[in-house]
Amino acid sequence: MKYEIVTLNEKIVVGISARTNNLSPDMSATIGGLWKRFYNEGVYASIPEKSNNKALGIYMDFEGDEKSDYTAMVACETLTEPKETESAEYTVRRIPAGRYAKFVVQGDMVAAVAAAWQEIWQMDLPRTYLYDFEEYQDDKMEDAKIHIYVGLQ
Repeated sequence: MKYEIVTLNEKIVVGISARTNNLSPDMSATIGGLWKRFYNEGVYASIPEKSNNKALGIYMDFEGDEKSDYTAMVACETLTEPKETESAEYTVRRIPAGRYAKFVVQGDMVAAVAAAWQEIWQMDLPRTYLYDFEEYQDDKMEDAKIHIYVGLQ
């Protein structure tokens, strides 16, 4: 699978999150539930000062490698951190600046991303296991364009 090495600036992200594990039988339901809440319960619409219209699927706080527990987050990039009174209902994080392997995926929004991650997990990348994320360029379900960023050492 082809990728390019890119250097990203820090990103402020605001959304909702949950802990899960790739080996957990309810991992898909946990992450899918975040996406449903994000769009169906008005989370996306209520996030102030979005820097763009892209949605992010973020994976962070790994306890060691791809087999350990991690936090999954569905979010938007914002221009600033929300005020403390606004942030109580959200998870607010900063994706660190640094080097990332950038993969470009196109196809079914769910199947193409799942297939890409299966390949990425098999690759010998010098990963940090701090922050990896998907950046959805549009909302086309059948022919979506997604950028996947994997944090590198």
